[in-house]
Amino acid sequence: MKTPIYKLTALMLLVFLGGCKVSKDIILPVTSIPENFRNASKDSTSSIAQLSVKQFFLDVTLGDLIDTALLRNYDLQIAMKNMTAAELLFKQSKLGNLPQVNLNITANSSRPSDNSLNGLSAGQFLGTKHIEDYNANLGISWEADIWGKIGSQKKAALASYLQSAEARKAVQMRLIANVAQGYYRLLMLDTQMSIAKRNVALNDSTLRMIKMQFDAGQVSSLAIQQAEAQQLLAAQLVPALEQEVSIQENALSILAGQLPAAIIRQGSLDKVNFPAQLSAGVPSALLAQRPDVRSAELSLDLANAQVGIAKASMYPSLNITATAGLNAFKASNWFNVPASLFGVVAGGITQPLFQRKQLKTQFEVAKIEREKAVLQFRQSVLNAVGEVSDELMRIEKLKQQETIAQRRVKTLKEAVKNAGLLFNNGMANYLEVITAQSNALQSELELASIKTAELHATVALYRALGGGF
Repeated sequence: MKTPIYKLTALMLLVFLGGCKVSKDIILPVTSIPENFRNASKDSTSSIAQLSVKQFFLDVTLGDLIDTALLRNYDLQIAMKNMTAAELLFKQSKLGNLPQVNLNITANSSRPSDNSLNGLSAGQFLGTKHIEDYNANLGISWEADIWGKIGSQKKAALASYLQSAEARKAVQMRLIANVAQGYYRLLMLDTQMSIAKRNVALNDSTLRMIKMQFDAGQVSSLAIQQAEAQQLLAAQLVPALEQEVSIQENALSILAGQLPAAIIRQGSLDKVNFPAQLSAGVPSALLAQRPDVRSAELSLDLANAQVGIAKASMYPSLNITATAGLNAFKASNWFNVPASLFGVVAGGITQPLFQRKQLKTQFEVAKIEREKAVLQFRQSVLNAVGEVSDELMRIEKLKQQETIAQRRVKTLKEAVKNAGLLFNNGMANYLEVITAQSNALQSELELASIKTAELHATVALYRALGGGF
């Protein structure tokens, strides 16, 4: 009766030890997250990151371009392949508690020396100088997860898989933002092209008037030269802008996984609309929305698992092996059952004693890596909150600049009109007309740039908050 009791006690002890965890995980430092973003409204709890891509980007042409990019972009496809590979590794790690089974079939023949012990024995007892051995067996080996090492390996594989999913999200969000910003830059170039061509036509009209006054002897040839120089300045912008348009179209085509080609667009810079309320929500939402923050959080889970693996490697391991099959000295008797049947069962406990401090060093390094993961998580939260705060401030100040720039454009357009009337009536010289036209041209180009920068900042805010997935 003692033997079953001992076996039951050993089994209970094994089960108890299997639930042991030799290392303690570090908890996520949530205290590093502030309550509100700088430059954000205090009563804002919702976030534009909760809006889908279609809800945020209202331009139909841009929406179609984003859909094409999500379908065909190669960076995103590579991220998907990485995610699939990580998923396979995670599924494989879930089988860690199962035993390993190997099929082994061997056949060998040897002729020992006549003067050797094996040769003499074979000659005396077997009556042959050849020794044959035929073996077919199944071998099973299993390691008991006493200290949670296999469980930690599963946890590490899961964290790696989830990190690959977050990496894919980051690629997708970056792709959407790049496509949108590139599209808005294309609209800006279209607007600036229209401004440049309109100024070329205006300068042509001014040059004709100055030539008429030159013919009448009212101005010198210097006036014609100044007017022609202003006209050429405006005309020079056209091919430069056409070059930028072509390059931007090529860039957008490549983002969409297509060969460089023209981008069909129907909208204009002035008609771009976003949701009326660009609310940022609360910083704690970044933990669930931002892929880089989530990845840093998963890095801590991975580091905790690595510490558990390194610690468990320093403790004894229990391995059980079993082998069963057919064995014979002659091929004709190989499958003679049950005479050829054999079986072996063995169990052993291995405790590392001296391995040149490798296990201890691995454990200490794993703990340092875990401390680094905590610091990296804190840094990722700081970066995320800082990016949101930057974009909120950028949008606010660009709106103010846009308002001022619009007033400046309006004023300079009136100045160009008044300068033309005064010049026709002999109350202003040609330099005043040229200066007014040059200032008006620059102010309109700057207004388009400011408007585009504001759109880029809005897209950047959407991405910084974790929108786009």
